[in-house]
Amino acid sequence: MNAAILAGGQARRFGGRDKTALMVGNVSILDRQLSVLTGLADRVLLVTGDSEPFHGRGLEVVADRVPHAGALGGIYTALSAAQSDQVLVLACDLPFVSAVFLRYLAGLARPGYGAVVPRSADGLQPLCAVYSRSLAERFGECIASGRLKIVDALEAVPVREIGPAEIAAVDANENLFLNVNTPGDLARAIRLLHNTTR
Repeated sequence: MNAAILAGGQARRFGGRDKTALMVGNVSILDRQLSVLTGLADRVLLVTGDSEPFHGRGLEVVADRVPHAGALGGIYTALSAAQSDQVLVLACDLPFVSAVFLRYLAGLARPGYGAVVPRSADGLQPLCAVYSRSLAERFGECIASGRLKIVDALEAVPVREIGPAEIAAVDANENLFLNVNTPGDLARAIRLLHNTTR
C-alpha cells in the first residue's frame, strides 16, 4: 500500500512555518510519521506545494496538482500519483498516530469501500484515512466545481467508518488525532509526550 503525507497547507496560524519540521520531543513530526509507516507502506509520497524544505531528505515529493485546493487537493494529488489501489493518507501535523492503529486502518480497506475513515469524539478524521485510488476522478471533479470540503466529496461514497469504541479498542491513546495547528497545540503535544514518558 502507498501512503501519502499531506504537507501542502500554508500553516497561517503557525506563521507559515513548515509543520513537518516541528519537534515533539527530540523528533520532528515528519520523522515520527515516517517511523510508524515503516513496514506498512511500500511507498511514501510527500504531497506539498513547496518542495524546497525536503531537498536532501530522500523523500518522494509530489507537487500539488491543483494549487490552493486545500486538503481535498492534497488527497486528489496523492490518489493521482499513487500506484496502489488503496492509499493511506495522513496530514503532516499528527504527531501521535501509531503504527498499530494505521495497520488496523489499512487492514480494513476493501474493494467495496471508497474510503475507511475514523470518527472520533471530535468528528470525522478524513486526514488519517484510507482512500480508494478510484476516487481521484470524483475528487478532481469536486475541486473543479469549487467544492473543497472532504465530507462533501465523500457524499454517496461507500465509507467504512471506525467509531470511537472501535478506535479505543485498537489504540486507547485519546490524543491519537491531535493535530498541531498552533503554537499552543505544539506546547500541548510536548507536554503530553513528557507526561507519558516520565
